[in-house]
Amino acid sequence: MQAGDELPQHSVEISREQIAAYAEASGDRNPIHLDEEFAKSVGLPGVIAHGMLQMGLLATWLTQTVGDHRKLKRLGVRFAGMALPGDTLTFGGRVASVDGGVARLEVWGQNQRGERVLTKGIAEVQTG
Repeated sequence: MQAGDELPQHSVEISREQIAAYAEASGDRNPIHLDEEFAKSVGLPGVIAHGMLQMGLLATWLTQTVGDHRKLKRLGVRFAGMALPGDTLTFGGRVASVDGGVARLEVWGQNQRGERVLTKGIAEVQTG
C-alpha cells in the first residue's frame, strides 16, 4: 500500500430487508426507516437507510479490502446524503499517506446518481 493507490471499488444495493434488519439489530426503529407513509409525512421521499447502516457497509468493504478486520484501527465519515431502498451504493477510496506501518485512507460512498452520501471519510489501517 502506497500513497496515491486507489482502492478497488465495491457496490451494494440497499434493500428494505437490510434496513429492517438493521433497525431490529441496532434498536433504531425510527419510523423514517420503517414506515413509508410516516417518512413521506415528514418530507422524505420514502423510507431511508440508517446512516450507520451505510457506514457499516463501508466498513465491511474496507475490511474485506485490507484482508483482516483487525487491521482497521479508525473509521469516520460524514453522513452527507440519503440512501433509499433500491439505491446502489458504491464505496471507494485512496491511500492518502503511509507512515510507521499505518496507512491513512480517504474513503467515500456514493449512490448510482454519483451523489456522495458518505463524505470526509478517513480510515487508518495497519499495513503490516
